[in-house]
Amino acid sequence: MRCSKKSCLSCDLPYYVFPLWSQKGTVVVKLPIAIYGEDVLRQPGVAVPAMTDAIRQLVEAMLETMRAEGGVGLAAQQVGRTESVCIADATGAPRSAELAGANAVPMPLILINPRMTLGEGEEYDQEGCLSFPEIFVRIKRVAAIDVHYKDMDWQDRTLHAQGFLARIIQHEIDHLNGTLLVDRMSTVQKVGVAGKLKRLKKGRCHPME
Repeated sequence: MRCSKKSCLSCDLPYYVFPLWSQKGTVVVKLPIAIYGEDVLRQPGVAVPAMTDAIRQLVEAMLETMRAEGGVGLAAQQVGRTESVCIADATGAPRSAELAGANAVPMPLILINPRMTLGEGEEYDQEGCLSFPEIFVRIKRVAAIDVHYKDMDWQDRTLHAQGFLARIIQHEIDHLNGTLLVDRMSTVQKVGVAGKLKRLKKGRCHPME
């Protein structure tokens, strides 16, 4: 079943609105996740022209949605939007120790209009995706990247990321380009999860708890 769409009059957020308390003690909304088969997941991100209250509200809602779903990253397309915005927060994740040292970056990381330069080296590791529930596959990624983006203060930033953080950022920027986890799979991997992919496309609705 496809989720019904509804707008939030105050910030034009899509889909059903689920009240949550943010870490700041304010009420925000939890947005349903777009599941594989939803057209919005294939739409490329549209550049954000300026920081606005609507963008701030979108980011806050994305953060709370990601945390509620147990994710470490989320892109706007995954909540039914097309702004070029993605977020990451691996605090408390099994591989969060990798975020120390060279990857010492304050979390959460908000990337607006990100542009990525790929470095050298390749790594294979398991990846999952909130838009592909219960599917985990080994995906090849570049080991290190540089990403240029706007932050929440509308300042230009450049970040060098390696390992787990680089993988998260590459995954989310893929979403902003309309590239999905299934596009990174080998033919053998696609065959192995074909049944799950078919069920996801048939249902196209995230289970609501």
